[in-house]
Amino acid sequence: MFIPRLIIFEKGALDYELGNKMYNKFKDDSTVEIIKISSNRVGASIPGENIYEKYRAGKKTLVVGVKKSLKFQTCKPSAHYQLPLVSGCMGQCEYCYLNTQLGDKPFVRIHVNVDEILNQAEKYIQERSPEVTIFEGAATSDPIPVEPYTNVLKKCIEYFGDQEFARFRFVTKYNDVDSLLNASHNGHTEIRFSLNTDTVIKEYEHFTSSVQKRIEAAAKLAENGYPIGFIIAPVFIYENWKEEYKNLIDMLYKALPKNLIMPIGFEVISHRYTTKAKNTILNIFPETKLPMNDEERKFKYGQFGYGKYVYTKEQLQEIKDFFKEELDNKFKNKEIKYII
Repeated sequence: MFIPRLIIFEKGALDYELGNKMYNKFKDDSTVEIIKISSNRVGASIPGENIYEKYRAGKKTLVVGVKKSLKFQTCKPSAHYQLPLVSGCMGQCEYCYLNTQLGDKPFVRIHVNVDEILNQAEKYIQERSPEVTIFEGAATSDPIPVEPYTNVLKKCIEYFGDQEFARFRFVTKYNDVDSLLNASHNGHTEIRFSLNTDTVIKEYEHFTSSVQKRIEAAAKLAENGYPIGFIIAPVFIYENWKEEYKNLIDMLYKALPKNLIMPIGFEVISHRYTTKAKNTILNIFPETKLPMNDEERKFKYGQFGYGKYVYTKEQLQEIKDFFKEELDNKFKNKEIKYII
């Protein structure tokens, strides 16, 4: 659960039920500073003299605001549209793409006009009907840590549970899922978990749930009929990496129910980085041990027009062969969406 130390209410946020709920939840908490601003210029209210300090202060800040633009961003290839419920994440994963994408906005922001967001989703659904429209709820966030306060995910899960031509999905590194177990999801929401080895989580994924807790949460959801999936990422090559990733897959196999109706989705992504991301990471985590030696990687242009440093062709093939064999050996009812 996210425990903020600073909460910023943007203009208009208290005009909504969720905004008032959040204010009443924290107004008497002496450990939380509350600021109301008359504009949406949040950055000036985040303490810190540089990116290092603002990042850490921002990670303890919750912004409560109103989603003004209801034009949804596309989210290919995993979904048709982003569902803009939450942005930002309380976690401090050193490699995270949000370090670059959100830049000077490391705080968690929730949007209180949920009904308006869902009404807009319905318009997109109707436009594509009778084709199914898929919405991604975690394109720029991890929404689970604020769910105990907001109950927004449960509301959305039940909304999409009633939609014949729409599906919902999101991914998390956290385990606060108990409030979702009894939601009427109708199998229309896929919940994915980002997994990694203990070594990687302890070294790079600060302030996230342990892999054991993530897997336990996934098993609970699977037992309650949710379609589930796993993103094993980023995969690092290091001493004993095969043994540790094999142990991770074994742990997952032992924990999950064996009578799942829906196939388990797997996405495996090797570590890669851009020059821009590397520079940002070094500013935020100057002592990082992330393997970002350009000479040891292959430079490759991505589909969005910028270049990134990836493992060599031989290393990537080794990763692909390893994970395909291990996943095939353990899971029969599965779909390996990609290993890249």
